[in-house]
Amino acid sequence: MAACALVAAAGVQAQDREREPAPVGLQAVLTHGLRSNLMKVGEPLPRWSLQARMAHHRVPGVAIAVLKDGQVMQAMGFGVRRAGTQEAVDADTLFSVGSISKIATAATSLRLVADGRLDLDRDVNDDLRGWRVAPLPGVANAPVTLRMLMSHTAGLTVHGFKDFLPGEPLPSLPEILDGTSPAKNAPIRLQHAPGLKVDYSGGGTMVQQRVIEDVTGQPLETVARAQVFDPLGMHRSTFLSPLPAERGNIARAHDRDGAPTALPRGWEAFPEQAASGLWTSANELGAFVGALIRSYRGADGLLPQPLARQMMTEVAPSPHGLGPRLEGAGATRIFHHGGANDSYHAWIEGYLETGDGFAILTNGANGYALHREIRNALSDAIGLGVNPLVRTVDLDLHAPIYADYVGIYRLDAAAPMDHRGNLADSFDTDTVQVAIADGAMRIRLPDEDEPRTLQPLSPTRFAAATLQYEFHRDAHGKVRALSVEQGDSRAYYRRGAE
Repeated sequence: MAACALVAAAGVQAQDREREPAPVGLQAVLTHGLRSNLMKVGEPLPRWSLQARMAHHRVPGVAIAVLKDGQVMQAMGFGVRRAGTQEAVDADTLFSVGSISKIATAATSLRLVADGRLDLDRDVNDDLRGWRVAPLPGVANAPVTLRMLMSHTAGLTVHGFKDFLPGEPLPSLPEILDGTSPAKNAPIRLQHAPGLKVDYSGGGTMVQQRVIEDVTGQPLETVARAQVFDPLGMHRSTFLSPLPAERGNIARAHDRDGAPTALPRGWEAFPEQAASGLWTSANELGAFVGALIRSYRGADGLLPQPLARQMMTEVAPSPHGLGPRLEGAGATRIFHHGGANDSYHAWIEGYLETGDGFAILTNGANGYALHREIRNALSDAIGLGVNPLVRTVDLDLHAPIYADYVGIYRLDAAAPMDHRGNLADSFDTDTVQVAIADGAMRIRLPDEDEPRTLQPLSPTRFAAATLQYEFHRDAHGKVRALSVEQGDSRAYYRRGAE
């Protein structure tokens, strides 16, 4: 099946916008389609309902948009905006979407590039007024560019930002950039030579915001509205922080127990607007995903097709293009990005060749686990093999053949950074320790208190979360190395001497 639509019996469906009838057989996608990422061989699919998993994860509200041919085919809400009330979520309910903000900021920047006001490969210090990116000691003639900022290859500090509760003073952009009170982050400074390594940096996105504001002479909210929100009809979406209550129809924040938090207002503030401050709805976020798909395909999109193609091309050694993260090929070529603030978790995904896609928004601290299960259901319904179920096998790890997996493995730094890719950030360690205890394979990183338990996929391959681990046994019967894999990224660790 080439596209997915949703007709759900789960939760409260407050609003449903359809552009064509749901394909036969897809009515059960959210009533019986949710699943985990890993299951044992032969284990039957759980066929979870959205309603049951919302209750399990204690997430009161969810909104989803589904796309076909780059257009929103269906958008709807489930559950409630605030636990303990009958305030239903609908397709226009506003949610915080965390780091998905970076993609809206990227689109705003690219519109300015298309107008000739910004340049992807010019030193951003040429555009900045007042505040500047300070040079890295010992590294000369190493400019930071907009392309680097959007692909997380600029070498800047500050991965993410903490939320602000009602009543807390909010920092200005200069205070965020310099890490001065009331900002909660460290100063945003170079820590690596620009362009050589991927290191996800919300700090870099804040530099991007400063570039936008200095070049236009206007705040990000005003520029994004003119360049992205208004052209796409995203009239409720906003970077304003804190979100004004007058906007109405707002999904409230909930903690890990599903209880309202961030009181008395009911939601946190996100002054780091470009990196994590966007509020939007299923209808409007879905429309934004569709606009990016259509731009790539050269069909009445937001961006000129050549620029959209650059946006959707990896900037080595990063898995990111100019904003989105990318993977796959052919019909399974997709872009995606997640968003996570304390009480809100979201996900967007677009199929560049087929035009399918979806957006998922949640208002609970446990929303990450829930939106992964929803993503599984939608991916299965689209039916192109993206995000497949991974099956584990039973291995007797007490057997002597596995004993020589145990030991210390050291990163082979000679392996090209283009191959290591995102693992230089998400798995940034020089050594790992492998052990077998109580019949389970475990791997420990030096900076982690608890080891990760690995699930066997074959006698040499194991999985944990989004990573897979492959042990290499040579022609002499000796285990000599371990590969760590995530998508197209691969890090190589050589086994240490006995």
